[in-house]
Amino acid sequence: MFTLLSRVANLSLKERVKHLNHRLEKTADWLKEKDISFCMLTSTPNVFYLSGFYTEPHERLLAMFVFPEEEPFLVCPAMEISQARASGWEYEVVGFSDTDDPWELIKIALTKRNLNVSTIAIEKEHLNIERYEKLKSLYANTSFVSAEEKLHTLRMIKDEQEAAILREAAKLADYGVEVGVNALAKGKAELDILGEIEFELKRKGIRQMSFDTMVLTGLKTASPHGKPGLEKIADGHLVLFDLGVVLDGYCSDITRTVAFGRIDERQKEIYDTVLKAQKNAISTCKPGIAIGEIDIAARSIITQAGFGDYFTHRVGHGLGINVHEFPSLNSTNAMLLQTGMAFTIEPGIYLDGVGGVRIEDDLMITNSSVEVLTNYPKELQIIK
Repeated sequence: MFTLLSRVANLSLKERVKHLNHRLEKTADWLKEKDISFCMLTSTPNVFYLSGFYTEPHERLLAMFVFPEEEPFLVCPAMEISQARASGWEYEVVGFSDTDDPWELIKIALTKRNLNVSTIAIEKEHLNIERYEKLKSLYANTSFVSAEEKLHTLRMIKDEQEAAILREAAKLADYGVEVGVNALAKGKAELDILGEIEFELKRKGIRQMSFDTMVLTGLKTASPHGKPGLEKIADGHLVLFDLGVVLDGYCSDITRTVAFGRIDERQKEIYDTVLKAQKNAISTCKPGIAIGEIDIAARSIITQAGFGDYFTHRVGHGLGINVHEFPSLNSTNAMLLQTGMAFTIEPGIYLDGVGGVRIEDDLMITNSSVEVLTNYPKELQIIK
């Protein structure tokens, strides 16, 4: 387990509580504005965002109840109450054992608040049907609305403490790529190199990666989400690294592609095109620019070079507690960039029979421009 902002920002418990209460107040204000009786959150990222408590409950229930006027309460396994408290949660905790029915305990906590319930906000993308039916059984004639849109909006704009963590997480992602590149050797398998990357990151104190680390070589680089295996590095291969770490609850995400031994003209053309596209997209970023323009800035370069059909995904995604967060950086998104947004830019070209190249950085919008958080070199490297 880890606690909010514990490593980078080094906030005191009192400061963390103040920080979390500000987020709770924003959520309560939204409930008042929309005349919503209360909000029940059940996803680990959103519970963490509002409580500072990060846990993976597995099959057990994790939930947070937030109200327009009443004090919130947290629901978690009884064995994790002390961890919730240590994370900065100062309100009621409803703890349950493996022989308890947590919904009976929730009913008691809700009844104590003497609520007139008409509308409940839930995470429609996360709440499973069984738990939805349990909640509905408590308030049979209640309507349900989505909580995701508000939480997406709150989490989209990072504060100074979140920015500090993201910067440090990005540095560790840079280090992971450096380890991987230094580990390249003819005849070494993808999984061997992957293992070295994750081992060295664990030596830095990283317990969790943002997603399954990718080390792909040769023709496998033409698959955007390829699976590392026992394929061995050979002369003339492109090698693609895609990795990130979780640091104090926040993710990083970087992709670099290098050549091993030598590179042919077709591979070099692909690399140069992706690099030009990525740089063009980054140069587009500043407050007030429509998100779709970022995708177009990268895609136009790739299309003009004749590879448009081989850039098969959006140019990037939001970044924060989840590695893939709101907003989606696709060409149709008219939302304007705002100070505090964090996201990736990761154009790619993927050619069956040749290989693929993707170059990805983490970025954050500043008051007037953009800050690139990941800094491992992007110019073509040919590893001997």
